[in-house]
Amino acid sequence: MSGAVDTKNPTAVAAEVQAAYLGMFPDGERTWVPRTFDWVVACFTRGCADYQAVDTRYHDLEHTLQGTLCLARLLRGRQRAGAAPVLTPHFFELGLLAMLLHDTGYLKHRDDRAGTGAKYTVTHVARSAQFAGRRLAEQGFSPADIQAVQNMIHCTGVETHPDMLPFQSEPERVVGCAVATADLLGQMAADNYLQKLPDLYAELAEAAAFTEGPHQALASFASAEDVLQRTPHFWHAFVRPRLEREFRGVYRFLNDPYPDGPNEYLNRIEANLARLRTPGVSAD
Repeated sequence: MSGAVDTKNPTAVAAEVQAAYLGMFPDGERTWVPRTFDWVVACFTRGCADYQAVDTRYHDLEHTLQGTLCLARLLRGRQRAGAAPVLTPHFFELGLLAMLLHDTGYLKHRDDRAGTGAKYTVTHVARSAQFAGRRLAEQGFSPADIQAVQNMIHCTGVETHPDMLPFQSEPERVVGCAVATADLLGQMAADNYLQKLPDLYAELAEAAAFTEGPHQALASFASAEDVLQRTPHFWHAFVRPRLEREFRGVYRFLNDPYPDGPNEYLNRIEANLARLRTPGVSAD
């Protein structure tokens, strides 16, 4: 595992991802990672085409960068472990695109002035896949590559079962599971995860206000404190089983050394949960 990387700094994350990419594929295209980062980061920070810059406080650029860093480390660990099927540079690239684009569904159109992008919580995965489809088609990606990226994005949906997705190959499925795993681990292992949970509650509350009809997941939390106190159950009853079953335990490739070394991401998550047992810890 590499040292600490500032996930508020896109340049620092891009450098770490580039190191992982070229370490895995010395003959890989050297401009591909920085070029892709520049494009996607611009969408989040300045807006692109007919979309505004991101205005959600939990699902922000840092959230995406946390997952992206975790994905690069996971795929590098998988290659070092000699796992099959062996991934080509192309599948690393498609996975990176999926990770960087997986929350673009929170971006609002230029003329959308009501609320924040959080109102799209329920539909953000489908919107992200649609965003990716349009933007990648404009850049000349093939229909098969676009579908691969969209399948990987759909893996991140909380109610999605990967076995129901139309994966075109086993490497595509593996990377999809890695993207979804990194999305979960990247955010929950972050040092500021507990501090950002009030922002997550605010997003859920806004989504509930903008979503027609009852939606259990949006209406189930009474307060930011409620989200905080229910996080251990979320981890043990939902996330851990999902990592094992739906995502085929690919998180183990973050064990350093593989297979029995410590997993820094799991350790950081457990440390965050331990803080919740400390008297005085709250969402304030």
